[in-house]
Amino acid sequence: MALKVNLVSAEAEIWSGEASLVVAKTVEGEMGIMTGHEPVLAILAKGEVRITELDGSKVLANAQDGFLSMEGDVVTIVAGNAALIA
Repeated sequence: MALKVNLVSAEAEIWSGEASLVVAKTVEGEMGIMTGHEPVLAILAKGEVRITELDGSKVLANAQDGFLSMEGDVVTIVAGNAALIA
């Protein structure tokens, strides 16, 4: 089973796909999400979002000023500012 992940900024979709793990920095600390996680809504802190794809490859992005929500194995990260790290 996989997470469906959508990472968007105010201007555009940054990344979308399936993943086994999402780790993001929130105002309450770093949060890791895997399939089956209970529903959550959290405010993003300025920092890195790390997405582990199903094949094990990593997607890294900087994000701030937004929120992360998770329900039914769908993770949505909406940030005022976000960009992939090359």
